[in-house]
Amino acid sequence: MGIEGVGARVARKEDKRFITGGGRYVDDMVVPGMKHAVFVRSPHAHAQIKKIDVKKAQGMPGVVGVLTGKELKADGIGNLICGWMIHSKDGTPMKMGAWSPLAVDKVRYVGDAVVIVVADTKGQARDAAEAVEITYKELKAVVDATKAIQQGAPQIHAESDNNLIFDWEIGDAKATDAAIKSAAHVTRMKIVNNRLVPNAMEPRAALGHYDKAEDHYTCWTTSQNPHVARLVMSAFYNVAPENKLRVIAPDVGGGFGSKIYIYPEEIVCLWASKKTGVPVKWVADRTESFLADAHGRDHVSMVEMAFDKDNRITGLKVDTIANIGAYMSLFSSCVPTYLYATLLSGQYNIPAIHANVRTVYTNTAPVDAYRGAGRPEATYLLERTMETAARELGVSPAELRRKNFITSFPHQTPVIMNYDAGDYNASLDAAMKAADYAGFAKRKADAAKRGKLRGIGMSCYIEACGIAPSAAVGSLGAGVGLWESAEVRVNAVGTIEVLTGSHSHGQGHETTFAQLVNQRFGVPIDSVSIVHGDTDKVQMGMGTYGSRSGAVGMSAIAKALDKVEAKAKKIAAHLLEADEGDIVIENGEVKVAGTDKSLPWFQVALAAYTAHNLPAGMEPGLKETAFYDPANFTFPAGCYISEVEIDPETGVTDIIQFVAADDFGNIINPMIVEGQVHGGIAQGIGQALLEGAHYDGSGQLLTASYMDYTMPRAGDLPSFKVSTSNTPCPSNPLGIKGCGEAGAIGSPPAIINAIADALGIVDIAMPASPSTVWSAIRAKKH
Repeated sequence: MGIEGVGARVARKEDKRFITGGGRYVDDMVVPGMKHAVFVRSPHAHAQIKKIDVKKAQGMPGVVGVLTGKELKADGIGNLICGWMIHSKDGTPMKMGAWSPLAVDKVRYVGDAVVIVVADTKGQARDAAEAVEITYKELKAVVDATKAIQQGAPQIHAESDNNLIFDWEIGDAKATDAAIKSAAHVTRMKIVNNRLVPNAMEPRAALGHYDKAEDHYTCWTTSQNPHVARLVMSAFYNVAPENKLRVIAPDVGGGFGSKIYIYPEEIVCLWASKKTGVPVKWVADRTESFLADAHGRDHVSMVEMAFDKDNRITGLKVDTIANIGAYMSLFSSCVPTYLYATLLSGQYNIPAIHANVRTVYTNTAPVDAYRGAGRPEATYLLERTMETAARELGVSPAELRRKNFITSFPHQTPVIMNYDAGDYNASLDAAMKAADYAGFAKRKADAAKRGKLRGIGMSCYIEACGIAPSAAVGSLGAGVGLWESAEVRVNAVGTIEVLTGSHSHGQGHETTFAQLVNQRFGVPIDSVSIVHGDTDKVQMGMGTYGSRSGAVGMSAIAKALDKVEAKAKKIAAHLLEADEGDIVIENGEVKVAGTDKSLPWFQVALAAYTAHNLPAGMEPGLKETAFYDPANFTFPAGCYISEVEIDPETGVTDIIQFVAADDFGNIINPMIVEGQVHGGIAQGIGQALLEGAHYDGSGQLLTASYMDYTMPRAGDLPSFKVSTSNTPCPSNPLGIKGCGEAGAIGSPPAIINAIADALGIVDIAMPASPSTVWSAIRAKKH
């Protein structure tokens, strides 16, 4: 391990510009002649648009244009799509309702965009937006997915009867029913996974610029995958031909999944730029983000877990209703299906599993991937059920899990996934030791003497990361491949540029990707530049989500480095008059093994470009490209333990300790990994204790600001005890599994299990706020 190579705790290179205010975000971009946009959004959850009058707004100071959905449609701009086809169990395709970037005849949730106003300043655009007069005929709304599929519920899209998008299943229903029927014990639960708002630090933004002289479009956007944005906007939305559209995602202040998708605003800003003849910038305010960003989670499930007389799981049956919101977002269909139900085996050897998933339209913001995307929902369901089963059976939650762990790999689950490697006992043992699990009874008794309720909870999670291979996801309905690309350019002076299709929005790629190069060639990481986020600079790539940047993105870089290394060795062998097999590259030098003959790295690079003395037939230059499509998903796993103390008089829950023992395979930078885990746990604690998006019966979002939507603060979080074990992933050349989502996946059930243990109850709803906990205490007493 070098000082800056793989495994080193290197401080992030990019942090210098971020913490000194030197970041370049979309809102920092200024284009000559640029104007500002404000969207007029529906105040109703469900209504017909009877009339739009823009005359008054058009005449206001500074206004450049006031544009409607009818004009957008007249120009041939297409509807937004869902990019993953799911078929119901009867073979019929999912019912995708039309989603116009600007609503034309009907609005379906509060925040639905109806009109764009473009003006010299944002203030002028806002004033003019208030002057737009829209006449609505309000319709009945439905926000609860379980009610939306009932007969007589308001019909949101004509395409879907009773608002049902698809009714999908996976697994063996007969075998599962038989296991439940013959079981010695069955644990039954209703599991609700609460709706969340992502709340990235930087709100979404878009700047569209149409250059009439060049007939060329440029879109600066807060995107996690700019190449996919360009592809979809050109191929499906008819905004611009792909060869005439450049998409740039500069510094992006967090994404968490919510910036994967293409939203109406990017499309409309590009179209409005051509329509008005000026560059158009839109930046969301925080209330817009609450209303119009894709939300996460929102599942209601019934679960039955069957055990034999030896407490081994024999079957798992799950029936889930997933709220998709008013429209199908880009990847919304795969989240409650192939990213959720395929992980219902968890870390356990379960011979029979069956899951049925119904997805439903409601008059709420669209729901799509949010940190973990389906995996948190699966883990929460499974781990809450396991903890409850242990208490019903009167056995240790830890030992019930241990008895049912998968211990032999590879392991084929009944729900598609083939786990390639893992050691779940190692994570469980590490977590229990760090948490002093054996000493909990004494701590509980001590807390009781102080009038406090103390509880301990556990969660053993597994996730599927990388979201590949392409052939597999294609067979399951994905509209794109999920490979990654890389180009490694060695400059004539030996500095290196890595162009990657992955995108960094807080993950530290500029550091970790450079560490990989340093490990290979010994070049200082300050001599390595990472280029991403610009479709004119980087060849086609698939972006960052699903903890794929290491396992897939860095594997593509490794393949390109292999090619560069092979060519560099050929050049060096020629220059040093040595056998190519004897050449080694280390510490910035190219050497002949076993001799004192060497060349500095830059000299080999220079030789490649001067081309004065290259091997016969070799092309000049030192630049290579690679695409990587892995053979399997990766499977990070771990064990989390939470210990809480509750004040029975107020319902306030304090997290006394939180332990995370993870297996991420090989690790590039332990410090960055720890930061990712810390951030994920903070979000998971937010879901468990504080966060929840709530609509009233008419479809108004009641939690549309930080006054009502509670985010975790430093005082809500303990100091985390984190550790890692390592079973390298055999499915990629670097042995990486991924770490970005684990904390958000494993932490909510650990917290809720601890609270249920403290209160001596079966279940409590998330978020377990003080009022919710206090009510549960009172309900138990009475």
